[in-house]
Amino acid sequence: MAITYEPIATTTLSSAAASVTFSSISGSYTDLVLVSNWTVSTQNNLLMTFNSDTGSNYSETVLLGDGSSATSSRQTSATSIRVGFAGSASSKVINIINIQNYSNATTYKTTVYRWNSEEYVSARVGLWRNTSAITSIVLTASTGNIASGSTFSLYGIKSA
Repeated sequence: MAITYEPIATTTLSSAAASVTFSSISGSYTDLVLVSNWTVSTQNNLLMTFNSDTGSNYSETVLLGDGSSATSSRQTSATSIRVGFAGSASSKVINIINIQNYSNATTYKTTVYRWNSEEYVSARVGLWRNTSAITSIVLTASTGNIASGSTFSLYGIKSA
């Protein structure tokens, strides 16, 4: 079996930070996978943007459960994709984010991702309405900081 995941970069925060950036992403893969394990100091969302675009160019469809109920929602014309939510202080969140056709310069970019925390589990689909190849990814805490010790790893998927 061919090995198709290739590590691109890993960041482990040695101190709290408002954001984490992966930049100068090569266009030599078919897709990207971002895996993270993070904590925040307060109830918080983790937001993702591409190529420094903070315009209203993002959408998402959400399924969310808390162990006793489930909800769904849709957001359009957002300024980022919400890729995680910590429901309380010091809540640990694990994400797996698949970014398809990130280097294709003729299509919008789609993401499929799952995250779970101590309070919630969620499956989501995101869209960046831009045909530019993704060369940078920024993950930002909506308020406060991402805690020290949080880890973010980016992988490229090679064509099999």
